[in-house]
Amino acid sequence: MSESETIIEQDAQGFPKPRWYALRIYSGHERKVKEGIELEVERQALGDKILQVYVPYEKFVEVKNGKKRSLTKNAFPGYVLIEAVLDKQTKNLIMDIPSVMGFLGVNDVPTPLRPDEVEKILEPEGTVEQRSVVEAPFRVGDSVKVIDGPFSSLTGVVHDVCTERMKVKVMINFFGRSTPTELDFSQVKSISQ
Repeated sequence: MSESETIIEQDAQGFPKPRWYALRIYSGHERKVKEGIELEVERQALGDKILQVYVPYEKFVEVKNGKKRSLTKNAFPGYVLIEAVLDKQTKNLIMDIPSVMGFLGVNDVPTPLRPDEVEKILEPEGTVEQRSVVEAPFRVGDSVKVIDGPFSSLTGVVHDVCTERMKVKVMINFFGRSTPTELDFSQVKSISQ
């Protein structure tokens, strides 16, 4: 099979069936490529052949200086997924977009992704377990100062760190007694030694 030959599956009514393909691009150009393809699809009225252009992202939480920030990063740098009926016209349109290097496949023939692979990547956010990539800013034994909440301005010593929940248990000297208090990472800051 040559590069120009692409097998186009048909559905029960005989219409071309769209498939998902992985497109190799220059890393860091994912959004630019997505926007470029979508613009050309609209300009050439090919919405019935190129259905979706998808850049998979993953969400994570970063804690820096006691502050939580929700961020996203590209799950597959250098790749864009595209759902399309891949014929000569659509393939040429995609390959003419700046920063596109080619399709994943064998001998320059695009290989469609398996439905189970696509399902994992496109899984709705609500059902995806939220992953937090957090480096604990505290260790057991660290001296910390409470900067937020009812114990604000009090100091204590870290007794336990729960990275998954982004919580820290601090032993605070309160009314002459050492009291364990659970706080968010963002409610305490390290006291420089």
